[in-house]
Amino acid sequence: MQSGLNSFILTPKKWITLTNAIGIASKQGKNGGTFAHKDISMEFASWLSVEFKLYLIKEFQRLKESEANQLNLLWSVHRTIAKINYQIHTDAIKENLIPVTLTKEQASMIYANEADLLNVALFGMTSQQFRMNNPNSEGNICDHGNLVQN
Repeated sequence: MQSGLNSFILTPKKWITLTNAIGIASKQGKNGGTFAHKDISMEFASWLSVEFKLYLIKEFQRLKESEANQLNLLWSVHRTIAKINYQIHTDAIKENLIPVTLTKEQASMIYANEADLLNVALFGMTSQQFRMNNPNSEGNICDHGNLVQN
């Protein structure tokens, strides 16, 4: 009722008392001041200054873009390591498990069986089972593994 009057004053202490406010405290004297939860203080500062509010919005957007770039970089590093490990596995299969006397078709069968064995050991399923269980998933089974699996 008094808020429209020129004589109206609302101190932080009065606000806290009247509304039973939480997340805000006011202390008088040496080392005193008004202290609020960061969300309350940001909202109050945004209400006081449009420039500050725009700064917060821009900073939030910058941080989200930075976070997205870091996640993308992490995925890229993860995928590169996976490719290197896959190359090591496939080279080992070619060099140690497939006799040179076999035809290409026979070698392909051995290679496919070994790849399935590796996928079952690492992911609990073959690549074909992964595709059947995840028809809308992009990439192959290795794209969805963690660093230890790859």
